[in-house]
Amino acid sequence: MTALKKLFQHTFIYGLATVLPRMLSFLLVPLYTAVLPTSEYGEISIIFSWIILFNVILAYGMETAFFRFFTKEDDKKTVVSTATISLIFTSLLFLLAAFTFRNGLSTISGIPVEYITFTIFVLTLDALVIIPFAWLRANEQPVRYAIIKIFNVAVNLGLNVFFLVALPRLASDSFWGKLYIEDYQISYIFLSMVVASAITFLLLLPFYFKTIYKFSKPLWKEMMRYAVPVLIAGIAFAVNEAFDRILLGWLLPADIADEAVGAYAACYKLAIFMTLFATAFRLGIEPFFFSQAKEKNAPETYALITRYFIAFGSVILITVVVFADVLKIILIRDSDYWVAMQIVPLILLANFCLGIYHNLSVWYKVTDRTKFGAYISIVGAIITLAVNFILIPSMSFMGSAIATVAAYGTMMLLSFYYGQKYFPIPYAIKKISLYFFGSILVSGICFYIFRNTYEFTIPLWIAFLTLVLVQEKQAVKLLLRIK
Repeated sequence: MTALKKLFQHTFIYGLATVLPRMLSFLLVPLYTAVLPTSEYGEISIIFSWIILFNVILAYGMETAFFRFFTKEDDKKTVVSTATISLIFTSLLFLLAAFTFRNGLSTISGIPVEYITFTIFVLTLDALVIIPFAWLRANEQPVRYAIIKIFNVAVNLGLNVFFLVALPRLASDSFWGKLYIEDYQISYIFLSMVVASAITFLLLLPFYFKTIYKFSKPLWKEMMRYAVPVLIAGIAFAVNEAFDRILLGWLLPADIADEAVGAYAACYKLAIFMTLFATAFRLGIEPFFFSQAKEKNAPETYALITRYFIAFGSVILITVVVFADVLKIILIRDSDYWVAMQIVPLILLANFCLGIYHNLSVWYKVTDRTKFGAYISIVGAIITLAVNFILIPSMSFMGSAIATVAAYGTMMLLSFYYGQKYFPIPYAIKKISLYFFGSILVSGICFYIFRNTYEFTIPLWIAFLTLVLVQEKQAVKLLLRIK
């Protein structure tokens, strides 16, 4: 229980590092939807989707490889320096190549060269802080990790508010008027991202001065053999995560594409509560999984952690679904975006499945079978692309939501099947099935049958919450003891 309590403590702190920044950034949704028409919000959503893909490519699985080799190698300094040198080289190479060919990229993509330039700098700066952040996690410094992450988003949020709200009102002043450029909102958004990323890099710059630079080619080859399947899985994951918006832009008629992407992207944000929970949990458990791999009771510990995740994830699913129409008024101010609200339960379920998948994926990480992660993610990407191509022309963004559920649900089931084959874990199948399928059933009833009938849906929500709390008293008590 001591190890589990430590896990919960770190997960709680990583949760703050994830939840607070994303909640701060989530405040940008009502800001963007208030100042940008759906078409322009759709445009920046597509660019953000490309950023997700290139973030994965520029990381190329080195973060996960770093954790694996940092825990198993005796010479940890060489692991740190080898991973750091590798990412410095590839990041600067990308910066040079992308900056040289940015005009051609603009012509091919149809994205203005100014936005591409901003994006190049953001991607490079974000790649350069991958290992410093990983080092903080590996050395159990979650507080420092959290502070820097939160400060990054606070700067980004503050600059967005200044550029999009304050500066236009100050434009009549002679000094501020020189800074204000009319119809420059999207560029201001990207400029804010660049400044925030640059400040984060400066805060982590001491890591680079403390590192003893020693590159081990044999170690790097081993790390890359471990990392490449993770990269492939990451690319496939990026396709699952972001290509729905890109495909909506490609497959829908040009006169409605940007508006549909904007509405879909805004309502998709209501799944952030599930995403925050899953991400915080993953940040806490990833180092823990590796550190526990050699323990005799590791499978039992993994099973218990997964049960806790599904229990609390099911509560989040029902809670957001029941109060979705309250949340939309608070977070998505413009009613033009609400046309995509029917996707919310599906996107929540999809992200729930993804979170379960990440918990189940421990088996291929601790057994060095990362190629299975690549295989499973590729299957998910194929499903994403195929279902989107089939359903978008007739169902628009609802087709994309169905594709997301199908992809992540399949990945979850495949990981469970192969995990039990190669690294059996004694999951509490009956209990987690009760939470998982029970939450889906209750959510479907509340949203698609009794939506906004709170005299019926709230008692259902309370009943399910009570069920979980009674069944998981031990976990709740453990969480309440965290100091």
